[in-house]
Amino acid sequence: MSFLNPPEDPQQKVLSVHARLCAEYGCPIPFFHNLDPLSELVSSLLSHRTKNADSAHAFKRLKTDFADWAAVRDAPAEAVERSIASCTWPEQKAPRLQQVLRCISEQRGELAIDFLADLPVLEARAWLESLPGVGPKTSAAVLLFSRLRRPALPVDSHHHRVAIRLGLIPANVAVGPAHALLSAQLPPNWSAQQVYDNHEVLMLHGQRCCFYRRPECDRCVVLELCPYGLEKGRSHS
Repeated sequence: MSFLNPPEDPQQKVLSVHARLCAEYGCPIPFFHNLDPLSELVSSLLSHRTKNADSAHAFKRLKTDFADWAAVRDAPAEAVERSIASCTWPEQKAPRLQQVLRCISEQRGELAIDFLADLPVLEARAWLESLPGVGPKTSAAVLLFSRLRRPALPVDSHHHRVAIRLGLIPANVAVGPAHALLSAQLPPNWSAQQVYDNHEVLMLHGQRCCFYRRPECDRCVVLELCPYGLEKGRSHS
């Protein structure tokens, strides 16, 4: 594929960005989790506004301190809060987590959400987002990162920043609404691996090159496709 002439078609631009970033960061990228979907939901809820190492520690503590998710659901909130103390806002997350587990039990008659494998992705996401505190990023993470491996695109802050700078979404679109816009730009027949790669390479690019402050545009592999970087270069010339 020639990178000399940036494409004008929006989806072709998305595919070109994807191809360049995949070449840079090495696709296919191995999935980092292989949890059942309920465990992935718990993990995702703990991860909100929390460093990965801290939320991972909280998840492991829950698994150590309680026999299963039903025991977490039925425990005193203070006990759950102690287990997840490494998270931000454990005093809020503990009762919310228990509320989610109770909702699932009441709606499904069991504490499991494996049935999501049989639903269309949009329907599965809508069901997840009907749970308290579950938004588009969490619903996508549960479907994609768990062993369900469904093609649903999560958007984190790095992904969101890179997408805005590339002109894939308007600058005034928040992270939540960005999910639908960025998902619609991907080919509908993409596999879960391709969707995961897209999420990962945009996130990695934000972490390693397209920084919030002082992005290193001079070494960016998608600079020719990036209005922000091209304008920044012109203003410095």
